[in-house]
Amino acid sequence: MLFRLVILSLWLITAAVPAGAQDTTKTKTTSSGQTIPDTLLFKIQKAQSVITEIKAANKKGYGIARIRSGLATVKSNVAPVAADLRTNRKTIDSKNLANYGLILNDALEKLTNWRTLLSRSNNDLQSRMDQVLALSTDSLLTVVSTDTTEKKFYADQLGDLRLQLQDAGTRTSAQLDTVSRLLADVSGTYLTISNLQATINERLQKSTEGAFQKEAPYLWDAPAPLTIGRLQAIFTSNYQGQDKILKYFFTSNWDSRLLLLLVVGLFFFWVFTNLKKARKPELRQEIGDLRLENLRPVPIVASLILLLNLVPLFEPESPSLYIEITQFVLLLVLTVHLWKRLSRHDVWMWVLNIVLYILLIITSTLVSDSLFMRLWLIVLNAGFLYLGLLFSRRLQQKRLSTRIVRPISKLYLLLQGLAIVLNIFGRISLAKTFGITAVIGLVQITGLGVFIEIVLEALELQIKISACSKGIFSRVNVNHIRRSFKEGLAFVAIALWLLVFFINLGIADGVFGLLYQLLTRPRSFGSISFTLGNVLSFSVIIYLASLLQKNIGLLFGENRLPGVDRQVDQMSSVLALVRLLIVVAGVLLAVAASGISIDKLTVVLGALSVGIGLGMQNIVSNFVSGIILIFEKPFRIGDYVELADKKGRINDIGIRSSRMITAQGSEVIIPNGDLLSNRLVNWTSRDTYIKTELTIKVGIETDLIAINTLIKESAIQLEGVLQNQQPEILVNAIGGDSVELKILIWIQSIYSEAGIKSQLLQQLFIKLKEVGIKLL
Repeated sequence: MLFRLVILSLWLITAAVPAGAQDTTKTKTTSSGQTIPDTLLFKIQKAQSVITEIKAANKKGYGIARIRSGLATVKSNVAPVAADLRTNRKTIDSKNLANYGLILNDALEKLTNWRTLLSRSNNDLQSRMDQVLALSTDSLLTVVSTDTTEKKFYADQLGDLRLQLQDAGTRTSAQLDTVSRLLADVSGTYLTISNLQATINERLQKSTEGAFQKEAPYLWDAPAPLTIGRLQAIFTSNYQGQDKILKYFFTSNWDSRLLLLLVVGLFFFWVFTNLKKARKPELRQEIGDLRLENLRPVPIVASLILLLNLVPLFEPESPSLYIEITQFVLLLVLTVHLWKRLSRHDVWMWVLNIVLYILLIITSTLVSDSLFMRLWLIVLNAGFLYLGLLFSRRLQQKRLSTRIVRPISKLYLLLQGLAIVLNIFGRISLAKTFGITAVIGLVQITGLGVFIEIVLEALELQIKISACSKGIFSRVNVNHIRRSFKEGLAFVAIALWLLVFFINLGIADGVFGLLYQLLTRPRSFGSISFTLGNVLSFSVIIYLASLLQKNIGLLFGENRLPGVDRQVDQMSSVLALVRLLIVVAGVLLAVAASGISIDKLTVVLGALSVGIGLGMQNIVSNFVSGIILIFEKPFRIGDYVELADKKGRINDIGIRSSRMITAQGSEVIIPNGDLLSNRLVNWTSRDTYIKTELTIKVGIETDLIAINTLIKESAIQLEGVLQNQQPEILVNAIGGDSVELKILIWIQSIYSEAGIKSQLLQQLFIKLKEVGIKLL
């Protein structure tokens, strides 16, 4: 780099040396001997372009300030980790080592990106420096006093260009030096952190291999004395390391935390709005008495319980200390929430649980091989054993199933017992891990029980308000919804509990790695290669598409309640089209997620086409007929149609078949091919007005004019009869002693035909009896 600066300076000095300098400028000469400096103009333009690019790049910068600041932050984050590894060569437990690994992995990722960026910038600056040197040593851009070409007319411009090239070379050289030094610093830091990461991995491996090996003397051989200075040193060392872990985690996972806060905020707004609606006088009578034990008019506590229970779901890579803090806060919030619902004895036991939890966390931080601290830890484990026996009985009264609570309670007691035994035999780190994991598991299952109660109460409130306002829950089987939600919440609760359990044991990474390996490992079946992850993705997408296409009708007002008198709904057949699109999109997404190659898919489709040609003609015919019905629309959902010997209302237009509800209430499933190939009468294709008829017989002596007037007056008064269409009374037949009259009236809906006929006959029977006309 210094050599290049020297060459650039020498060129600027020799550029003004006059005599004898040989001009090697390549010019284009005319027949008259005059030179045309085309090449010179091109060189000047190129030099100006290079200078402009250098100025723009220097003005934009290469992110040096940002990288320096980030590098300083990385060094400050890694320094306590390195110091802890040097100071506590044998006392760092596996959970802290795993947390340190998270910090170092993040630092290595940042350093890798910076190193790539700086290498690219270094190459770019090197290229620009070469361009400046090439232009600086180009004799075409040099003017001497004896020059007889037309270059002498560009002497001032070339002189200014030399100054600009000198400035650009100086700036580029300085930037190149800065970037090179920063790149060396980043590379050195990367090497240091890589060594630290290797040390942590080595210790983690040894910790795993020697998890059940003795790390301290047996309890009866443990040293009795414990100095205050030793406690302070242990506390300071642990505090510095844990402080860096928490700071790193808070700064690196802010996006997941923001998403969690958004979800909880939406829950708060949803519940608060529903509670406000439920207090309105017009809804209070319909809803009835709301027995809400967990939701208050302003559901702040309920929202906090939801937030603290969902933390592991949104932040699955949380360090164990973060989980311990969130569970402690959950314990405090549950205290506020359950204070009035617990008996006095339960309140005292709950407060004792909080005190023991705090003491256990502090003791786990300070415990060493000292006899006093180990005995104190055993006392705490024994106290939690007693509390666990009491709380396990209480938990079974919650919404959680006994099948969930009973195994967790037994596991809690087992872990606390193992913590005592391991402590006695010198496995202190494992004893601490088991004790804290057991306590947090019990606290969490209590919080998850309340979490399920809160969500179910919020759902129950939504169901009642929706039923009163004729919303979506008024059209579904509410008992089925309650049961499905409860099962889903129980599944989420088990998943959250297992996640926190694995994190506290320090085996979350191993479990996730095993699952990842199982799901992504290539497998083969004949010539077909697949992974379990592809199969799982395929199955989940097909299931969700099927579930969505079955229930999408609820958004269009479709009623799913059995035995309900459904109103005529002139729903557009767009519902069937939407279902078709969902099925097609689901199949395409599932195939894409399965990883099946296009050539193999083509073979499958070819085999499928042969099967269609041989034995699936009817299915394909009905499928195509369904698509034709969707676009041609000979009838819509809600139309009253007649097909062969069946009459009824169209209840659903499916992809393969359609459903008709007859007047007797039975449901008839009709293949779509029959709807297109057979004669079909649509009584409501344009409107629902139809002409209905009924016949009566009267005596031969009856006054026809009077009875005509009486029939018309009775018909006009009926609800559902068109007022602008006068009824018609026709003589249908004449017998020896009777006259048969046919009555034709227009009604507004075919669905009310039977009722109007009945009402008219009842009125005619009464009125004709009053005037003395006898029906035959």
